[in-house]
Amino acid sequence: MIFILCSLVFVGCAKQSTEQGTVPVGNKYATGFAINETDSGILVEVFQPYQRLCVKTPMRRLGTMSTVQVGFLYALDAMECLAAVCNPELIYTPVKGDEIDLGDSMKPSAERVLQGNLDILLAVNYGQYDNLEATRLERLGVPIIYINEWQESSPLARAEWIRVLGALIGKLHEADSIFQKVETQYINLKSSISNDQSTKIMSGNNFRGTWYVPSGKNYLAYLFKDAGAAYPFYDNDRETSIPLTVEDCLHYFGDADVWVGAGGNSMAELAQMDEKHTWFKAYQNGRVYNWRKQQLPGGANNFWERGVVHPEEMLEDVIHILNNAPDSMLHFANRLY
Repeated sequence: MIFILCSLVFVGCAKQSTEQGTVPVGNKYATGFAINETDSGILVEVFQPYQRLCVKTPMRRLGTMSTVQVGFLYALDAMECLAAVCNPELIYTPVKGDEIDLGDSMKPSAERVLQGNLDILLAVNYGQYDNLEATRLERLGVPIIYINEWQESSPLARAEWIRVLGALIGKLHEADSIFQKVETQYINLKSSISNDQSTKIMSGNNFRGTWYVPSGKNYLAYLFKDAGAAYPFYDNDRETSIPLTVEDCLHYFGDADVWVGAGGNSMAELAQMDEKHTWFKAYQNGRVYNWRKQQLPGGANNFWERGVVHPEEMLEDVIHILNNAPDSMLHFANRLY
């Protein structure tokens, strides 16, 4: 059996937050955390294995192991709270420049984490290795909280994690306001399309003989469905991506009208990566896109920062792609030539 414990973060900034109104009870979409108001303050529960943590807020010195959290802080106009980062070369959002470099996100430097004198480290739980690393840091006295928006199935659920960041830095109501605007725009976009599912979409790439495509519980599948695309795996409830052989992929997607999330930067590069890429109708019709329109030469990609915070812009991209709109109308997607 897997025993799931919860991380308890007691928010000591209740006076700041509750003066602006009552904290909304329950999430609309996210399942990985809960925020509630108590007599002593605002209680944030993040459901994670083997973690129980009590801290006080508002926090002013945050370290992060994921660029996604930079996107959340930027949306909250709280970049001054960012004191330390992993892989700074992968951050797209402009930062102050004096942040401590914690090293690689898979194994941050414990010495640099301690040097940062952080109020808390925003970690990401990808597996057993990360749990062991977190345990080592916690033994050194570093408060850690996991921000696992990536485990959520839908785009709006992922975006709703901005509430956790808002609670930690004393901007919960600002976070709620941002999310409510995002949700409204997303729902309005979803309601504006015909949803006839006449345009078929495909995703992913052939990697060493295996083609991984989104399951029905993946946020990309939610995007495709909300945009009105035809996609054969909406009913597949697998937790992880679906591995296909190239032959299977041709069976399911050989006639797909568009291809989103391709790995190359050009059609020639995609063909050079694997000749089989050229066998698909979407390639032959020139309707192939990656998510690199806002990517810097070093690999920093705003798709993983602003894109998570603003899924309504991601949805708008897919809608435009399905309707073969001009490239200038796209936020994160980029047509390959």
